[in-house]
Amino acid sequence: MCRWAAYRGDPLYLEELVSSPAHSLIEQSHCATRAKTATNGDGFGIAWYGDRPEPGRYRDILPAWSDCNLKSLARQIRSPLFLAHVRAATGGGTRRDNCHPFTHGTWSFMHNGQISGFERLRRPMEAMLDDELFNARGGTTDSELMFLLALQFGLREAPVAAMAEMIGVIEDLAESVIGSILLRFTAAFSDGSTLYAIRYATDRKAPTLYASPVGAGYCLVSEPLNDDVDAWAEIPDGSAVTVGKDGIDVVDFRPEKRSAAKPQRLAIPA
Repeated sequence: MCRWAAYRGDPLYLEELVSSPAHSLIEQSHCATRAKTATNGDGFGIAWYGDRPEPGRYRDILPAWSDCNLKSLARQIRSPLFLAHVRAATGGGTRRDNCHPFTHGTWSFMHNGQISGFERLRRPMEAMLDDELFNARGGTTDSELMFLLALQFGLREAPVAAMAEMIGVIEDLAESVIGSILLRFTAAFSDGSTLYAIRYATDRKAPTLYASPVGAGYCLVSEPLNDDVDAWAEIPDGSAVTVGKDGIDVVDFRPEKRSAAKPQRLAIPA
């Protein structure tokens, strides 16, 4: 399982999440406390928004704790919205284009979880993508493919609904191809204006997600960044989180069930 942290609010130096706290994301990369594996050393990545619509991004296959460039960038980059991720691979090789966050246009996405039996589902999932999104696929992970499918199903127009449709389609497809489904999905994604997150699993064992105010904004994390347990609220399994200019909102989340055999294809603008 991976670990990640995301922030939306008044501009903040990335180090406030990535390297400075007692249990920072870099600390979690070799000493996670609320995951099945303590070590998340299969690469890392950060995506941040600044003066341009598209996010900046830095990824590498080194463990986060051993990359001096990450600490330097986190100390210098100040952003109102950013995503940071340390990877423990459950599928896909240790290579840069398999490291999160993934980006497409103004959107960024990172994920903690997995699809059981993904190798049997990968080709029919890829077949649902139009040419633009299929050609945008750079890596081999289930995470990147789920992100592209959400774009296919209308992420730009209705972000949470698109994620619900994407997960519902995968569940239906797995039932058809494998006869069962085990999907765990705790993800954060953004268009540069609003930060979204979803915590969901078919077996009600979704990877953890916590929220807390930080400065003049909100932070979403896989596990708390310090020992002040009262400052961190656990987001329930089966929830969608929206962090925008008016604060944070948490609502119930359920997949949208429909046939995976004939997915609706939406026109994706260039």
